[in-house]
Amino acid sequence: MPTATTPASTPTAPAASALSAGSAVPAPAPAAPPRPSAVAAFHSVSAATTVLLALVAVGAALHEPVLIPPLAASAALVHSAPTLPLAQPRGVIAGHLIGVACGYAVLAAAGSSAWAAALAAGLTLALLTLARTPHSPAVATAVVTVLQAPAPARFVPLLFGSTVLLVLTGYAGSRIRRTAPRYPAYWW
Repeated sequence: MPTATTPASTPTAPAASALSAGSAVPAPAPAAPPRPSAVAAFHSVSAATTVLLALVAVGAALHEPVLIPPLAASAALVHSAPTLPLAQPRGVIAGHLIGVACGYAVLAAAGSSAWAAALAAGLTLALLTLARTPHSPAVATAVVTVLQAPAPARFVPLLFGSTVLLVLTGYAGSRIRRTAPRYPAYWW
């Protein structure tokens, strides 16, 4: 018994010719995200800036280098793109801990140099991928660790506390403004 084809299931002529040639029909490019409202932008920027200023104050009080570049990138993700996988607590906290561990491992094996920092960055990216813990700022944590060689006994707890603070401020900030996307999308 022959089957009937409906117009919806029949490929169009260009699509059929592209498929017959062995290539897939390209998908349309995704649209850019909508521009946030002034209130939403102010909320995100002020929350990220406030938490970064607090982290600088803590680092200054402890006389420890503060990881402002990677933590600033983490704060931007948590407060401005809270639904992305890169912004979730697993990536923020575990990602930075993986980055600092890779940084110290490479520092111990190869010393402090730009070459070693690049190696630590690659190793961190590989482990983040294997651990399904995406967080690109953690790669910068490995680089900073190799180049600054901070004392681990003080630095690792400072880093851990900083990442937890970033996650908690993201959580609190998403509850303050009712129209904000809820953070986190998942905890672990």
